[in-house]
Amino acid sequence: MFHISIDHNSGVPMYLQIYQYIVSEIRQGNLPCHGRLPSGRELAQDLNISRNTVNMAYAQLESEGYIEALPKRGYFVREIDGLLNLHGSETPVTEVEECTAVREYQVDFSPFGIDLQHAPYGRWRKLMKEVMLDNNEALFQNGDSQGDFGLRRAIKEYLHRSRGVKCTEEQIIIGAGTDYLLMLLTRLLPEHLGIAVENPVYLQAYRVFQNFNYRIYPMSLDEEGMDIQILRRTDASLAFVTPSHQFPLGIVMPINRRLQLLNWAYEQENRYIIEDDYDSEFRYQGRPVPALQGLDTRGKVIYLGTLSKAIAPSIRIGYMVLPKSLCECYHVRASFYATTVSRMEQEIVRRFITEGYFERHLNRMRGIYRAKHDYILNCLGDWPDSVLRKGYSAGLHLLIEFPDIPYAEPELEALAHEAGVKVYPLSSYFIEGSTECPTLLLGYANLSEQEIKTGLQILKHVWGI
Repeated sequence: MFHISIDHNSGVPMYLQIYQYIVSEIRQGNLPCHGRLPSGRELAQDLNISRNTVNMAYAQLESEGYIEALPKRGYFVREIDGLLNLHGSETPVTEVEECTAVREYQVDFSPFGIDLQHAPYGRWRKLMKEVMLDNNEALFQNGDSQGDFGLRRAIKEYLHRSRGVKCTEEQIIIGAGTDYLLMLLTRLLPEHLGIAVENPVYLQAYRVFQNFNYRIYPMSLDEEGMDIQILRRTDASLAFVTPSHQFPLGIVMPINRRLQLLNWAYEQENRYIIEDDYDSEFRYQGRPVPALQGLDTRGKVIYLGTLSKAIAPSIRIGYMVLPKSLCECYHVRASFYATTVSRMEQEIVRRFITEGYFERHLNRMRGIYRAKHDYILNCLGDWPDSVLRKGYSAGLHLLIEFPDIPYAEPELEALAHEAGVKVYPLSSYFIEGSTECPTLLLGYANLSEQEIKTGLQILKHVWGI
C-alpha cells in the first residue's frame, strides 16, 4: 500500500496530493510499468478518505496517460518512454516546479476537459460573499439527506424547462457527483441484478456496477444506440443508457428506439432504465433533445445529471431523479446517509440557478463551444476524405476514424505521444471487443483555437496523412 502523507492544512486538495505522489513514484521508477495500483476502495480505506477523492486522483492520472484502467482487472501504470528518472536528484520540488514537470503534452485533446478560462469566477465569488454575509446560521447545521429543498426546487424547475423532466422536489436527491449517486442507487435495488450497459461506455459508471457485483451485459450499439432485440435476449433488469448524446460515440437515440426501450421496461415490474444525461446541455444543430425521463408514463426511468461539465469539475454536485416507486425505498434503505455536498455550496448553487446566472452562463458556453466545434471541423476539412468525422454536433468531443491508415490505435497514440500530443483511443472505452478500424476521440473544450490548429497539424504530419 502507498505511504501517502495527507496534509489537511496545506491548502492543496487531497486528490491533488494523491495525484502528485503517484506521479512522483512513477517518475522515480518506484511504481514500475504495468504495475497494479490499489483499487479506489482499498486506497480510500487505507487513507481514511472518501472514494470520490481517490477516484478524482485516478481520473486525472488516467486522463494524462500515467495509468490505465483495464476492465475487470483494475488500474495499472502505463509504459511511458523517457519519463523515468531513476537516478535523479532527490531535492524537494516546489509546487510550481512539480506542476511544470508533469505537464508533458503540448496539446491534450482530452474529451473530459472544459474551458476554465470562461468559468464564472466573478459571479461565484459574489455569491459566496453574499452567502457568508447573510449570517444564515442554518447553513452550519445538518441539512436534509436528500439535499436542501431550495436547491432541489431550483433543479426541478431548471430540468423541466430545459430537459422536459417531470418530477417533484421529493423525487430529487443531491450528491457529490454521478459516481456517488450511482453507488447510492445500488442501495435501493436488489443485489446481483443483471444490467445492460452500452459498449463502449463511460467507464466510471461501469466500474461502479462492477464493484457492486452486478451481472453486466455489454451491449453493442448500432446507429440508433442500444439494440432492444438483443436486450430482450438477456436477463437484465436494468439498462444504463446515455440517449441524448452517447458517450463516447455521440449517438442520439431517436424517438422510436426510446419508445422501444420504455416498452421493454414496462413489460416487467422490476425493470428500470438508468438515464445518464451526459453532455446534454451542449448541442450545436437543431433543438436540444428532450430527456427520456419526460416520455416515461409509468415511473421506470432513473435520471442522472451533473453540474460538473456546465460549470467546473470541482463543483461536485450531481442530482438523481427517482421514480416515485423508488422514493419510499430510498427513505427506508438510504435516507440515513448524510448528504455529501456542504449546505454552503448548495446555497451558492441554488442562487446561481434561481438568479439566472446558470442559464446565462450555459448560453455563453454554448457559443464558445460551438465556435471551437466549428473550428476543429474546419481544420479537419484539410484532411483526406478517407478520414471520417463522427459524433459531432453535440458534446465536447468528436471522433476521427481511419479505415485506410496502416496504423493500429496504439501506434497512432504512440506517434502522437512522441510528438507531444495526447489523443484518446476509442478501444479503451470498450468493456469487451474493439473498434473495426482505428478511431480516436478528440476533445476541444479546454483548448484554444491556436492549440487545436497546432495539435492537428502535428498529428497530420506524424501520421503521414
